Amino acid sequence: MKILMIAPTPYFSDRGCHVRILEETRALQSLGNEVITTTYHNGNDVQGIAIRRIPNIPWYNKLEAGPSYHMLYLDLLLLFESLNSIRKSRPDIIHAHLHEGTFIGKICSSLLNIPLVADMQGSLSNEMADHGFLKKESFIYRSIRQFEMLLYRFPNAILVSSNMMGDILKKEYKSEKEKIFIVEDGVNTEVFHPDIEVNSLKKKIGIPDGKKIVVFLGLLNEYQGIDYLLKAIPLVLKDFKDVHFLIMGYPNVDKYQEIALELGLKDNVTFTGRIDYKKANEYLALGDIAVSAKISETESNGKIYNYMATGLPTVVFDNKVNRDILGDLGIYAIPKDQYSLAEKICTLLRDEELSKRLGIKVREKAVRDYSWNRTGEKIMEVYRMCNKNSGGKK
Repeated sequence: MKILMIAPTPYFSDRGCHVRILEETRALQSLGNEVITTTYHNGNDVQGIAIRRIPNIPWYNKLEAGPSYHMLYLDLLLLFESLNSIRKSRPDIIHAHLHEGTFIGKICSSLLNIPLVADMQGSLSNEMADHGFLKKESFIYRSIRQFEMLLYRFPNAILVSSNMMGDILKKEYKSEKEKIFIVEDGVNTEVFHPDIEVNSLKKKIGIPDGKKIVVFLGLLNEYQGIDYLLKAIPLVLKDFKDVHFLIMGYPNVDKYQEIALELGLKDNVTFTGRIDYKKANEYLALGDIAVSAKISETESNGKIYNYMATGLPTVVFDNKVNRDILGDLGIYAIPKDQYSLAEKICTLLRDEELSKRLGIKVREKAVRDYSWNRTGEKIMEVYRMCNKNSGGKK
């Protein structure tokens, strides 16, 4: 089967949304499909992935997540590139990521009569509010909510990465439940696993010996909960001196380093900056405990899958998305509460037997339930259904 992926983002840029696009592509390729991805001009090429980019825009080089007015013309260029790619490759399915990709995909689908599958990782209006781009009481926010309700009617099928997002589509946006398919994020458990040799890496980045390491890997911004994590660290250090926090990711590294200094954490926290996805397994293997303080309740939390595969007991805020992933194997803190977050980190530091037991079990669950191959097979079932319903290839 030939598939056109539409990715309205600077793909690939070492962040969760891009990991999902990449690993879905690899899984589909492994099942014998041909996949072409259209995307923005910036981002990194990936070996073995066919990428077609819009013309270079020299003044726009943003790689991090979040809305931008520049996307208005970037997405117009992406529409033209997608139409051109369809003309050349004649795909059987258009697989559009994110809301902008779905809008572009709808135009392509309507003009060329190709089934459209939308891959949604969260609510557009909620995401813009989470990023501080809009206020929920504003007219623009309400208008975008109405646009979303219309947008979700376009695709032949909608893939969502969490049960929470599926429920939101059905209850808040009145989407047809027959169109909605839960396709969780996954993890390559042969790449992410415990017992990777990391002594040289530990010395390279200056991690002190003889301390428990608490790791975070993801975007550094407010909706990922970094502010809550940093505020929790002094509370942990009151009870445990032999602990060090390794915070990995971008952007805003300077901002959060400054906050850490103001909190007196110079010797207790290491910021690595951006981590190459190909090296993420090694960096996570430095950890004894993992934490995610993400506050969004609609987006998936893809980093947790990597934590699990690495065998890291994990502390998260208590919400439906995180519970759907971890089940009874997570350590849950009260949302948006640094005191509760610190308490739960201390629980794992204090109870080494619990920490060890959870590490083994989350690894087992990742291997059993969250392989990208399983994800690829789920997506193929959706493709076949769409083609069958539209009278195309089975």
